[in-house]
Amino acid sequence: MTPILQAEGLSRYFGAVHAAEDITITVQPGEVVGLLGPNGAGKTTILRMIAGILAPDTGRVLIDGIDMAAEPLAAKEKIGFHSGDTQLYQRLNAREALEYFGRLYGVEESQLQKRIDALIAQLEMESFAERPCGTLSSGQKQRANIARAFLHEPDLLILDEPTNALDVVSGQFIVEAIRREKADGRAVLFSTHIMGEAEYLCDRIALLHKGRLVDQGTLGDLLERSGCANLTDAFLKTIGVRRTGEAA
Repeated sequence: MTPILQAEGLSRYFGAVHAAEDITITVQPGEVVGLLGPNGAGKTTILRMIAGILAPDTGRVLIDGIDMAAEPLAAKEKIGFHSGDTQLYQRLNAREALEYFGRLYGVEESQLQKRIDALIAQLEMESFAERPCGTLSSGQKQRANIARAFLHEPDLLILDEPTNALDVVSGQFIVEAIRREKADGRAVLFSTHIMGEAEYLCDRIALLHKGRLVDQGTLGDLLERSGCANLTDAFLKTIGVRRTGEAA
């Protein structure tokens, strides 16, 4: 099976800082791959390079075989990108914002309202779909932004910490929405620093530390190689950090 995403040897430097170095990741259709690492590990830089927002200093990105550098528009048509920095138009209500982006994405008018209605139902947005985006809570804005990324049914979803700073209820809506997209055959690459989220969602997990990919594989692979019983301990051992009180 041909991967939807092939990212090969990606590096990005900001002066003397190596934000990401020699990153290689693939994602297959119907697969969820998580980038797991602490703040500053390089997760956002990697996702922005893959999404075509930030040009890598080395390496290449192929989206369903399309070279991002050579054919950026064709490659980006296959991507749904979500970042916490993404803003919706404050004066539009959530439904109007989705209508705007749906037309921008080229969703056929005959299908647009059906798709919006389905996402509003799936993400339980009925109570705020007609409210201006500027009045929404952070969790409501996050759900509306996730709906925007999912709207055109892209082959690859790239989600940068989609549940960051959300309450348990809002976070769970988004987690289950990701699982539905996976069940529909979409490839998902998302970043997180939440261990339980990675364990629950991911088919494979890539561990990042200081801009480098230090290990990747299934949860079982990571636990076996580290000799640990849980992902937190496996991650800490892999990056060389001991738990408090652990013998040297």
